Amino acid sequence: MSWPGITERRIGTNGIELNIAESGEGPLVLLLHGFPESWYSWRHQFKPLADAGYHVVAPDMRGYGKSDKPSAIEAYNQVEVVNDIIGLVPALGYENAVVIGHDWGAPTAWATALNHPDVVRAVGALSVPFLPRSPVPPMAMMREVYKGQFFYQLYFFEPGVAEAEFEADIRTALKKFLVMAGGETDLSALPPKAEDDDMFSSLPDPEMLPAWVSDADLDFYTGEFERSGMRGPLNYYRNHDLTWELTKDAPTTISQPALFLAGANDGVIMMAEELVKIMPHFVTDLRINKLIPEIGHWTQQEAPEAVNESILAFLKEIDG
Repeated sequence: MSWPGITERRIGTNGIELNIAESGEGPLVLLLHGFPESWYSWRHQFKPLADAGYHVVAPDMRGYGKSDKPSAIEAYNQVEVVNDIIGLVPALGYENAVVIGHDWGAPTAWATALNHPDVVRAVGALSVPFLPRSPVPPMAMMREVYKGQFFYQLYFFEPGVAEAEFEADIRTALKKFLVMAGGETDLSALPPKAEDDDMFSSLPDPEMLPAWVSDADLDFYTGEFERSGMRGPLNYYRNHDLTWELTKDAPTTISQPALFLAGANDGVIMMAEELVKIMPHFVTDLRINKLIPEIGHWTQQEAPEAVNESILAFLKEIDG
């Protein structure tokens, strides 16, 4: 599958090579995907942003797609991932960039702005609000909050377990995962899970795909993960505590112009409602802070027109 105007190449940064998809010329806008996705999750954003006069670059994050996949679990802590993204800026010939991320790409985008204000001139996040470093290690907190319950991040933590379930049937697993987290699914109606459940056995196999993801889209994602496997992507979840240890001296306030968008039916927002409310205390120049009705977690894929409109308004405001 090819998208007119989008080219791909590999580029060196932070001691590894990332595959990037890119389009357009002008100021640099970096788009960071989440789990379990690829540069392709931003397919609807390239043309509008390139047409507006920007050089749009979406990498396959480390561990994904055609990018390098370090073998060590600890290689996927957020300090390393942030260094990958910050290294892309000079590698692409720029001094600064706007960085926008979705899902796991969102905390990465926030952290690039937090720790590299000289490089990141503006920041955007989809689905995941900014969260200052917690006073206690994240895994202990998660285990306490979800004691006696199934929680996907705890399930993902044990190396090899979630990989085996995903990789037994990548296409079906991705289909279930994408549909489950989309705006069409009533999360409260899903069957309850026991603490020792797996991820997919109790999830229904959707008869039809929602309008925002086609069979061809699902085929693309399936091909990417059949080649790359799930170990690298799942390793992001296994580094909560290491990232916490490595960021003890991190600042707590982001002062660059910022954008936040999320789906009103996003399960992440349902869990993080209070964080969305307090975010302006820590993100002090939050220009756009919007919930998009009737969509779920896959923000830029479920509502590309609304997302593009907000990103373009944000860029116009900061660049005049």
